[in-house]
Amino acid sequence: MAAVLAAILIAPLMAPVRPAHATAATRQEVAEALTCQCGCGLTVANCNHPNCSFSVPMRERIDAMLARGIGRAEIIGYFRKQYGEKILSAPTTQGFNLLAWTMPFVALMMGGGLVVLMMGRWRGSASAVSGSQPSHGPGTGGRGSGDSEPPGKAASALRERLERELRERL
Repeated sequence: MAAVLAAILIAPLMAPVRPAHATAATRQEVAEALTCQCGCGLTVANCNHPNCSFSVPMRERIDAMLARGIGRAEIIGYFRKQYGEKILSAPTTQGFNLLAWTMPFVALMMGGGLVVLMMGRWRGSASAVSGSQPSHGPGTGGRGSGDSEPPGKAASALRERLERELRERL
């Protein structure tokens, strides 16, 4: 009984350990990283054209490379060398392509900051305007309680013009 228990506990330790990078890639994993060039805009794994002139042969080439023991990174590197950056389904996180990963977040943060800044300015100017003008109570016809004219020659000219146009329309 003790020997069986010891064998059960020791057996997992005796199994060969494979490093994470040595794990065999599948065709699906490799094909997901490559964009089909037939114009569908999908990955090689998801191209929905049954007789696609690009993805069908590409899947066969990936299978052959995997059978020879070539890893995922090497296969993707091979196709990247052959077709350029356009073959990759996602931009790399190196060099200028790093901008494609970071720019959406930077733009969102800048836009949010701009909205907050503008709302603060609008709120500040609205309170300054409402605090500087006398309040008009309902039913007073737009005049203050003291019937005082707003200061300035332009304001009195505007008031006279408004009253004249109101009389003409009524």
